[in-house]
Amino acid sequence: MNPADHKQTVLVVDDAPPNIQVVNSILKDLYKVRIATNGARALELVKVAPSPNLILLDVMMPDMDGYEVCTRLKMDPETKDIPVIFLTAQTEIEDETRGFEVGAVDYIHKPFSPAVVKARVRTHLMLRTMREQLALQLLAIQRELETARQIQFSILPDKVPQIPNLDIAARYIPMSAVAGDFYDFIVVDDQHLGILVADVSGHGMPAALIASMLKIALAAQVPHAADPAKVLGGLNEALCGKFQQHYVTAAYVYVDMAKRSLTYAGAGHPPLLVWAKSSARVRDVLENGLFLGKFTMASYSSVELPVSPGDWALLYTDGIPECKNPSDVEFGDRRFRQFLAEAQCSSTDQFTDALLNEVSQWSGRDPDQDLDDDITIVAIQVTGD
Repeated sequence: MNPADHKQTVLVVDDAPPNIQVVNSILKDLYKVRIATNGARALELVKVAPSPNLILLDVMMPDMDGYEVCTRLKMDPETKDIPVIFLTAQTEIEDETRGFEVGAVDYIHKPFSPAVVKARVRTHLMLRTMREQLALQLLAIQRELETARQIQFSILPDKVPQIPNLDIAARYIPMSAVAGDFYDFIVVDDQHLGILVADVSGHGMPAALIASMLKIALAAQVPHAADPAKVLGGLNEALCGKFQQHYVTAAYVYVDMAKRSLTYAGAGHPPLLVWAKSSARVRDVLENGLFLGKFTMASYSSVELPVSPGDWALLYTDGIPECKNPSDVEFGDRRFRQFLAEAQCSSTDQFTDALLNEVSQWSGRDPDQDLDDDITIVAIQVTGD
């Protein structure tokens, strides 16, 4: 293959033939040089394949000056990423400022210095190559994150269990492509159910990988699903020694519809919230041991509480109370509990959607903006007579 085929292409745009001759003599041995003597011709040549890697553009030209040419180039998706260096005899700051405003990356002043021309062209070609490489790397990372997101969602329950006299809704909202939150169910039979909600410290891929470990670790706890303290102890044993920079908070509830009771244990996690129909009050249930994955000697205890038709219980991660508004004020525990106490919702699906809408309005973010933290909610309501 001819070595010239590997040369990058520079488009030189100037209405003065002497200037074109000088620039061409400086660059012709290093690059493929195209010539345009006016703005209209430059806009035609820039579309000829292969498109130029860089454009040297005279500022003062008749009919269409360099500022207008540059503006049109930057407005076109096909040419907006081609770096433009202005060629000019002007030295006023206002003129250079205008050039940068329309999208130029640099200036080369007349009369031309061969060393300066070569250095500026080489520098901006290198910068463009680096930007393109970074863009490709970013695209590869985004594809990997999308694959990781799909894998992570695949390990979450595809639907909530159907237990007689129990209405359940779950919501999982990652702050980015992958998240450190996790939830899952252990269905024992049609009257007994275990529910785990967990939150890995940190964010991104490391937290997501640890969250995926919980899927396997929880499956090993099925034999003692009715004992929340043993479930958390087993999870802690499975996670200890597997990572250094992270830890996991978790809450586990065992629902016994035969006894109409909830048994709860926590590991450094926000409390279980219970709204009792009889008192119309929200109760914090806090039975916390040490968080998971750090201390082999950690032990856990559980607490049992009766439930009646109309009662609600809510497991969640701290992304809800710690969500901040534009004034940097957190949604907070008090506001969270007040919402639970005052919500007039006929189903857990309606409640969770209303809660997420309330938190979204509080944050003041657009729907496409990232949250401060991952959010997971599992709401349960006892129904029936």
